Amino acid sequence: MGALANREFVKMNGLGNEIVIVDLRRAPRPITAAEAYAAARQEPYDQLMALYPADGSADAAVRIYNNDGSESGACGNGMRCVAALIGAESGKTALSFATSAGLVSCWRADDDEAMYTVDMGAPRFRWDEIPLAQPVSDTRAIALEVGPSGAPTLRSPSVVSMGNPHAIFWVEDPNAYDLVKIGPPLERHPLFPQRANITLAAIAARDHVVIRTWERGAGLTRACGSAACAAAVAAARLSRADRKVTVTLPGGDLAIDWREADDHVLMTGPVEYEHKGRFDAALFADAGAA
Repeated sequence: MGALANREFVKMNGLGNEIVIVDLRRAPRPITAAEAYAAARQEPYDQLMALYPADGSADAAVRIYNNDGSESGACGNGMRCVAALIGAESGKTALSFATSAGLVSCWRADDDEAMYTVDMGAPRFRWDEIPLAQPVSDTRAIALEVGPSGAPTLRSPSVVSMGNPHAIFWVEDPNAYDLVKIGPPLERHPLFPQRANITLAAIAARDHVVIRTWERGAGLTRACGSAACAAAVAAARLSRADRKVTVTLPGGDLAIDWREADDHVLMTGPVEYEHKGRFDAALFADAGAA
């Protein structure tokens, strides 16, 4: 019997970023890539958040899976959903979770049960931390173009890691491009050995950035929290925006604060409960896990 067969789940979303949460704290078993991929056939999701027992003071350990079965180191919208769920269960308004990208702190914002803040940690800018396949001296703008030679449609993206790799292309209008066509080859470009999230970003004002994202392992999404953080940080590094901005995504707005005191990025936004369900065991027969 696999980890997900007959397992109950909770479906939530953060600005339309579809999140499925599975609680494995009492029966911890690893989830295979094939199982995670099969689960998305029954309950379509962008990310699957699996809860496990945590060592130390963390409220839980979290492993994050994309809908193609691959693992992710970060999902800001998903962490807000997990915090809201565990907060309601425990009565706590401040929580911490162990992830592959490190310890993540979350807390309820302004006594609003639907608004949570996630400390996404400090961004990383060095080429081998993002990572890139080859050395780059300045990751604020790298040599990467999309389109015909001499007349590229996209060029010189900023790159940054928020626990996962991001490439941000600066444009006048993020909706003017076919991201479903552009995103897949860029996600898997040889420059990104671990693939990358691809974002189109426009500066609306010093305190306002507008983005659309092709999410690594998940595809076109209504909201990607780590991409919002990455775009905000990249805009500030280029002196195009302040360190505290509103980032508008197709699903709504996130408040991003690149805190000067410790360089941590704080992301605040809403969560929404959708429904509960149970995975059909037969779904996982082809995954070899039923």
